Amino acid sequence: GRVTDRAARLQAVNTLWFEGDTLVGDNTDITGFMAHLDDSLGKGWDASARMALVLGAGGAARAIVAGLAGRNLERIVVANRTLAKARDLVEAMAAPARPTLEALGWDDLERALPETDLLVNTTTLGMAGQPPLRLALDRLPRHGIVCDIVYVPLETELLATARALGLRRVDGLGMLLHQAVRGFAHWFGDTPKVDPDLRRLIEADIVGHR
Repeated sequence: GRVTDRAARLQAVNTLWFEGDTLVGDNTDITGFMAHLDDSLGKGWDASARMALVLGAGGAARAIVAGLAGRNLERIVVANRTLAKARDLVEAMAAPARPTLEALGWDDLERALPETDLLVNTTTLGMAGQPPLRLALDRLPRHGIVCDIVYVPLETELLATARALGLRRVDGLGMLLHQAVRGFAHWFGDTPKVDPDLRRLIEADIVGHR
């Protein structure tokens, strides 16, 4: 078997398929997350964005940092409840070119909000059955974007707060759909289109199983 360069860099595999007799492992979180951002916000959303704040330091955070590192950002700040894990991620993903990567302690999180153009939650906080993620989102700039990769519930408390403040929002369901496209294409030989009809179908399934 073999893994793609992308999966090797992230040290995580989420999609497997056979090429002949060879089992191939890939990670589609990067492309899934970035495709969903572009779909939700429109291409060029990052033209004026300077700083992203990523909450969490697990596999999804690694993929999201890798995706954002290819965009027009000056800084990516990784905040985690265990600061050492944020530092480990920053050291592993650091590159000589922009953007700079920084680790941040959870207690300093809200102080970073006024500088944050894009806030991304990759933790389980806010997921059904987990404690909520409550932040003073009114400290974000008015152009700030709030993204939550949690998709059960479809609108987390974090996103509901962002909506009430008139901030742009990106939910977690689209990332799930976009990252599944590559695997589906390999398994079934057909590339599905992530469109409103597909989203409505999956939304109904999520709501029906709550």
